[in-house]
Amino acid sequence: MKKAIFTILAVITATTMMAQDVLFQKGDKVLNLGIGLGSTFATGRYYTTKVPPVSASFEMGFMDNLFDVENLNVGLGGYVGFTSYKYEYDFWGTNWGWDYTSLIVGARGALHYPLVEKLDTYTGLLLGFNVRTSKSFGSGVTGSAAGSGLAYSWFAGGRYYFTDNIAGMIELGYGIAYLNLGVAVKLAGK
Repeated sequence: MKKAIFTILAVITATTMMAQDVLFQKGDKVLNLGIGLGSTFATGRYYTTKVPPVSASFEMGFMDNLFDVENLNVGLGGYVGFTSYKYEYDFWGTNWGWDYTSLIVGARGALHYPLVEKLDTYTGLLLGFNVRTSKSFGSGVTGSAAGSGLAYSWFAGGRYYFTDNIAGMIELGYGIAYLNLGVAVKLAGK
């Protein structure tokens, strides 16, 4: 009985998987615009957000059927993310702190495989550069600093298409924020 149920579920799953439309393929161009929740840079009691984490990415379909797996497609593109926050502390009536900004610019690569109808599911990697600046404010503290370094992230996401060209977007990962929600627009393809 267990084997029969497992076989039926396997057949239904396989048929459903084969019936999925390919939502991202070679030549497609997609623009993602997102706002982040859960900062990867500023957490703690004295931090407040000035500009929430925002991001934009562009992706182009680069290769179809990777490793001869039907509908396993590759996309490549660019990424820009920005956030601004401050650390503020009151010590015996003296207010001081630091204003911070973080700008990530990088390249992304993603593997796409449709799991559900109208949902473009993907996972990938980001490699780029993080430019951070800081400037002090308040009583008796003056100074500024800038620094930069390697930015990298693994992410997983999905774009649910409401129309042929407009989708809601969600991504989890470690970049400008832990969770990004937004909109994706598919531009003219092939």
